Amino acid sequence: MDWSREEVEAIVADYLQMLTLELAGQSFSKTEHRRRLQSKLKGRSDGSIEFKHGNISAAMIDLGFPYIRGYKPRANYQTLLGTVAEQQVSGKATLDQLALAAVQQPAVVPIQTDFSKVLSDSPLRQHAVKQSQYAPTFRAAKRDYLEREARNQSLGLAGEEFVAQFEHWRLVEVGQRGLAEKVQHVAQTKGDGLGYDVLSFDSNGRERLIEVKTTTFGRDTPFFVSRGELSLWRSAKDQFHLYRLFEFRNAPRLFDLPGALEQHCLLNPVTYRASFN
Repeated sequence: MDWSREEVEAIVADYLQMLTLELAGQSFSKTEHRRRLQSKLKGRSDGSIEFKHGNISAAMIDLGFPYIRGYKPRANYQTLLGTVAEQQVSGKATLDQLALAAVQQPAVVPIQTDFSKVLSDSPLRQHAVKQSQYAPTFRAAKRDYLEREARNQSLGLAGEEFVAQFEHWRLVEVGQRGLAEKVQHVAQTKGDGLGYDVLSFDSNGRERLIEVKTTTFGRDTPFFVSRGELSLWRSAKDQFHLYRLFEFRNAPRLFDLPGALEQHCLLNPVTYRASFN
C-alpha cells in the first residue's frame, strides 16, 4: 500500500530531526524514534519504516545533503517523498547551519594505530535499479553540501596523507618495506595537476596511481570527479586506483575502486558525480 502524504510528512520530519541531531554530535535512539512514529503510520512494520528511511537517505543525497549513518540509500523512491523532503529541508535553518559547518570544518590526519581495520568492501553499482523520477529544484536556491565538502581542501589533504600512511603499512605487511619507503604524497611533492594524489606500488613493484576522495559521511555518499581525472584514469586504467575514504572524522574506512571508474559507479555526465544507486 502506498504511503499517504500524512505518513510521508511524518517520517520525513522525524528523519530530519535525527539528521539534525547527528550533525550536531548529539545522541539519539533510532529505536525510540521508530516507536514514536508507528502511532502515526497506520500500522507500518519495522521493516517498512526502515526501508522508507533508506528512501529518504536517497532523497537527501539528491538534494545535496548527507544522510543518516546506518540508513543505506535506496534510490527507487516515490515522487511524493522527494517533494516532501524538498519542502521540509527548505525551512530548516538549523539543519542548514549544521550541514554547512560539517562540510566546511577543517580536518587533521587521525592517529591510526591499527590499519588492518580500515579496509572496507565497496558498494555495488546498482545496474538494475530503477531511478526515481523526482527531479529536485532545491539546488538552484540552496546549497549542495556534498559538493561543498568535496571542495574542503583541509579534509582532502588530511585524507591524502592518511592514504599515504595506509599504503606504507600495506606494503610493509606484504614484505615490501623497500617499496613502502618510496610511497609519495605527490599532490604535495609535485603538485595537484597529475590526476592522482599518492604514488604507491603493487606487491610486484608496478606503480599504483591513487586518487583519494574523502568524506566525513557514510560509505554510499557520492563523490565528484573532473573530466581531466577521468581522462587520465581511462588511459592508465591498469595502474589507477580510486580510494574512497568515508566516516573520516569518526573512524576512517576506505574502499578501493581499481581501473576504469565506469565499471564501479554511475556517472552523471554533467558534473561527473559518481554514485552507487
